[in-house]
Amino acid sequence: MIRNYLLIAWRNLIRYRFFTLINITGLAIGLAACWILGLYVYHETSYDKYFDKSSRLYRVVNTASWSGGNLNLAPTSAPFGPVLAKDYEEVESMTRIVADGNNTLETNGTRFDIKSLFIADPSFFQLFSYHFLAGDPGSAMNAPEGLVLTESLARKMFGTVENAMGKSVVINPPAVFRVTGVVQDVPANTHFNFEAVRVLQPDYQADGWQNFNIYTYLLLKQGASAATLQQKMKGFYDKYLKAHMGEGVTYNMLLQPVQDIHLHSNMDYEIGANGNIIYVYIFMCAAVLILLIACINYMNMSTARAVSRIREVGLRKALGSGRWQVAGLFMADAMILTFLAAILACLTVYIVLPYFNNVTGVQFNVWDAGMVRTIAVVLLITAVTGLLSGAYPSLIMSGFNMVGSLKGKANIPSHSRLRKGLVIFQFSIAILLTASAMVAYRQLDYVMHTNMGFNRDQVLTFHLPSVESRNHIPAMKQQLLQNHLIQGVAAASNPLGGNDIGGHGFYFEVDGKLPSATMLAQNFFVDEDFVNTMELKILQGRNFSVQGEGDRYNGVLINETLVKKLNWKDPIGKRVEFNVDKDTRVSRVVVGVVNDFHYYSLQHKIGPLVLEMAPVVKMEDNLYVKVSKENIPAAVAHIKKVFSQFDREHTFDYSFLDETFAKQYAREKVQEKIFLVFTVLALFIACLGLLGLAAFTAAQRKKEIGVRKVLGASVWGIVRLLSADFLKLLLVAVLVAVPLAWWYMDRWLMQFAYHIDAGPGIFVLTAALVVIIALLTVSYHAIRSALANPAQSLKSPD
Repeated sequence: MIRNYLLIAWRNLIRYRFFTLINITGLAIGLAACWILGLYVYHETSYDKYFDKSSRLYRVVNTASWSGGNLNLAPTSAPFGPVLAKDYEEVESMTRIVADGNNTLETNGTRFDIKSLFIADPSFFQLFSYHFLAGDPGSAMNAPEGLVLTESLARKMFGTVENAMGKSVVINPPAVFRVTGVVQDVPANTHFNFEAVRVLQPDYQADGWQNFNIYTYLLLKQGASAATLQQKMKGFYDKYLKAHMGEGVTYNMLLQPVQDIHLHSNMDYEIGANGNIIYVYIFMCAAVLILLIACINYMNMSTARAVSRIREVGLRKALGSGRWQVAGLFMADAMILTFLAAILACLTVYIVLPYFNNVTGVQFNVWDAGMVRTIAVVLLITAVTGLLSGAYPSLIMSGFNMVGSLKGKANIPSHSRLRKGLVIFQFSIAILLTASAMVAYRQLDYVMHTNMGFNRDQVLTFHLPSVESRNHIPAMKQQLLQNHLIQGVAAASNPLGGNDIGGHGFYFEVDGKLPSATMLAQNFFVDEDFVNTMELKILQGRNFSVQGEGDRYNGVLINETLVKKLNWKDPIGKRVEFNVDKDTRVSRVVVGVVNDFHYYSLQHKIGPLVLEMAPVVKMEDNLYVKVSKENIPAAVAHIKKVFSQFDREHTFDYSFLDETFAKQYAREKVQEKIFLVFTVLALFIACLGLLGLAAFTAAQRKKEIGVRKVLGASVWGIVRLLSADFLKLLLVAVLVAVPLAWWYMDRWLMQFAYHIDAGPGIFVLTAALVVIIALLTVSYHAIRSALANPAQSLKSPD
């Protein structure tokens, strides 16, 4: 019987080639899209799960609020780790990480620049189980001079993994380290990345409770409850931090499961770029909805074609077939078509995946989830898709009355309403996805081109890794400005756009007095040329002066937000004090107010800002160079030449400020591209279904069209007649989708501190665009029918 069902199903697929092609194409695209989006979702949800002890690993983070300020910090201070391990029995072990960033490693006179060096406790590789290619994870970090390299760096420096072992490496001369281990490269699905790890000294900032610059991880004992431990840790603040943070502070220490950091953490100063669980949900929904649209296409066209198979159903029932046997026949149609679509989907995934990898920057593999698991999931989704597509048509067509079916007049009015409802649902989804993609595109365009409060165009920044070169910054600036292509040079302690400026607690004068509690403000060091080079505006007072040393030790610049927050009518001359350490407190006065500018990306709101001159010039270790548009390559070559004159040891590594800010939106840009592509696919699949329905409708009304033409109906009248029903359905879809899209995207925009106003216009225009595309799809068959010879139409059988 099954063989007979499959044979008849195959013949029907061949007989109705046009509808078969539409259904296979739609289902193949839907399955391929679901597979590719599934790979993306699997990758995002797999972060840090490969560690052997990942279920017991937690990161310690801090939140605090007080009158006039708050903090949400991923790093802690250095004493946290040892104290937590000592005071709480639930903690089996701890490790701390200092993300040291760019460094130069030297061996046998050859220097190698790396982007990420970690300084960590000896227990680092006991908590984080990386695969060692050489060395022992239990002892590699025991020696104070221990250094562990990744495989790529070891091969780059020494040729082979074996040659690297035991070799001496100089970091920050004269510090000498010895390679004690080599691990496989850090996988892409981890919340941090490194190229080398060296040992953290046990007394590192042992009393530095106010220096939040180290990441602390805890390994809990088997069976220990993180919730119980977090409850116990409420006393930590009173015991250790209150004396350093003062009164009036509401403090919370939180334990973040390491497996949750990538998608669920959005703290300040994250150790790496994190994802967002919202996008995972969006792509999961998109995958399901695209596949659902393809299934709806099959259901619609199958039920629409039911009329053409009425007599076949009646004859089978007359010959003794029961309802479920007839249903099985039509289900066989759906299953064989779906499995053919699945084969085409597999080929599509193999072809498209390299392009998808290029867009995302992640090397996805078809078998990332494992071959057996992937095959099982694909077969399961294919079977569910086939059952979902074929269930309703099978029930509808197997329910035809035998006598009525034999006469070709079965009573089948009920499914037309559902078919219309499914069309409305399809295009509601298509409009929702399209409108969402358009809003996301406009928001990213806004953040990429909005006024940042300073001129970021043609501003090149680079770090001065050599301490000696920092002592000669004035001479470097002078030589750089000798070239007419250099329009300005400034020095600062931090590059803008990296979301890592840093903050500090300040005592700001209020009503002639200094308060007892500090207020948190962002701050960094700049020189007297920073304001002019960055084209900031002095709104009140003056810029820093280099006459004498007064401003270097006595003056600060502040931004508009700080003035408004403190409600200062006349900020010039107001006192600002802060603690250098627990025994030293210094005082400054406000000499000027600058306009608000975005020192972070637009996901972050502009906060209070204090600009200081560095106590010593060498603390301003980043140069900002404004270059002319006339010849940027020549300007860069000149900067490199000057850099090399003052630092012959390090490689000149630079970036343009606009590119630095753009990197903050790199993930959003990739996700927006992915979403846009799959939105187009959803719209395409929906239009495929509409094309099939329009063809069937035109065929069913062929004789009617012939009669109308003989009676004088125009081509436009015929087109309008055939398009009217579809237009009504599309307008209902607009009424459903536009409010939903507006509500959803308004909430999506709230994750940006600065965003576009998503008014009704963009949603209405998007809906209109989708409706026009859909009507053009329908019009193809409508025009074709309207232009047909009425004589041929009148000859067609009923």
